[in-house]
Amino acid sequence: MTSPTNVTRWRGEDLGHPIPEERHAVSVCLPRWRDNVGYEEGDPAVTGAMQCGYPRFFFHPDTARLFAECERRLARPGECAIAFPSERVARRCAEFVRRETGADVRTAACWSDSVHAVFMPVAARETAKAFWQHTGEILPSRQAAALLEGRGQLNSSESVREKQLIRERVASLQGCSADDVYLFPSGMAAIFTAYRLFQRLRPESRSIQFGFPYVDNLKIQQRLSRVKPVDRAVSFFPRGAESDIDEVARLAAAESLLGLFVELPGNPLLGSPNVARLSELSLRRDFPLLIDDTLAACVNLDTLPVADVVATSLTKYFSGAGNVLAGSLVLNRERPYYERLKTLLADEFEDIFYGEEAIVLERNSRDVAERVPKINANAARLCEFLAERPEVANVFYPARVDRANYERHLRPGGGFGGLFSVVLRDAAAKTERFYDALQISKGPNLGTSFTLCCPFTILAHYRELDFAESCGISRHLIRVSVGTEDSDWQIERFAEALRECHH
Repeated sequence: MTSPTNVTRWRGEDLGHPIPEERHAVSVCLPRWRDNVGYEEGDPAVTGAMQCGYPRFFFHPDTARLFAECERRLARPGECAIAFPSERVARRCAEFVRRETGADVRTAACWSDSVHAVFMPVAARETAKAFWQHTGEILPSRQAAALLEGRGQLNSSESVREKQLIRERVASLQGCSADDVYLFPSGMAAIFTAYRLFQRLRPESRSIQFGFPYVDNLKIQQRLSRVKPVDRAVSFFPRGAESDIDEVARLAAAESLLGLFVELPGNPLLGSPNVARLSELSLRRDFPLLIDDTLAACVNLDTLPVADVVATSLTKYFSGAGNVLAGSLVLNRERPYYERLKTLLADEFEDIFYGEEAIVLERNSRDVAERVPKINANAARLCEFLAERPEVANVFYPARVDRANYERHLRPGGGFGGLFSVVLRDAAAKTERFYDALQISKGPNLGTSFTLCCPFTILAHYRELDFAESCGISRHLIRVSVGTEDSDWQIERFAEALRECHH
């Protein structure tokens, strides 16, 4: 049985190729376990082969060329540049770099008012890159290419119309007004904006991260807080257990909290904390609650009624194509923080979502309501198959972890999503061989219409593997995003890899 998609990349010779095979793909093929380690360690044999990468972590060649042109035009001796989609974003980056490094940093407009570059000593570049990664307020490769080719308009009349269609589509999925939907150049930019709103309400207060989150959800709260000392900026409850809610309640009774951040379900263990109880606590103790519902795949869960703010990475299931980054922030007008957040957003929000990106996203997302049920069914069947295999130690999937908490928010006809994680028995000896033998696309990203996997802990936590394992995340964990291909084809790929690694 052959792959029904032309994006499948799993062989060694595919290293560094875009997934899918197009200029602005947001994933890259890292086909062997050692390629992922090599990427994290900066091995030139890996990084030199990469034609692209996930855009918050890897500067796309078009984006890197734009930075180089900024340097050519405006850099002083010893300076390098990173460009951002607005003056305000560039200033935020410059402030972060100054605070973290003490370096002499400045900003300047390049290519009209739509692009501003941060100029800094070369030694400070990694800190500026961390801001780019954590906040997601990035300048996309489509915009960089357009600027370099002399066509850099941020918003055409067509893209204004497409943005409105996207907002209406998100509003329909979330059950709210399009007036309460805001679009961003990434899901992380949406979360960072909400964090800044919460900071403006309570600048000296700590935040709560409830449950183990995707890496940059926590990094924002750790590195972009104004609270001193920094170890008091966020209280982190990686397990997200009922007893942790008791501890949050004690904290909230003793001090004013900046806000609580929670994923439903979580990434990568797909657990679902008791959000209903957290929501009730947030109302009783007067702090805002943000839910990141990205892994609910847009159509499965109804999260807005129990949150002040819902953030979603539209890069994932909403798009499904793996060729555009975007995010949304939605306000709940039935909750007590609505008017305050709405007023602050009028000042804080700027439309930096590039017009060409919106046109692509609108087209991609038209079939999201048809795509996701097929993905749900495929993932449920694949997880059932793997859970019964003697070679498999654990399958983490919302139907198998905290199921009652997940089902409490299930929409009529909703399912358990398309993402799961798997850990093998004798993982240290078997995982690399299994991963290398698995004949599906291998790279970062999730929510695509094609099946995609990665060694998640290696890619997200390579420099803190012991920390991740202390939170229950095995360094041998493989995260799988199930696509719309034929279910038998998907199962056979995993069956073959399990046979191969146990020869």
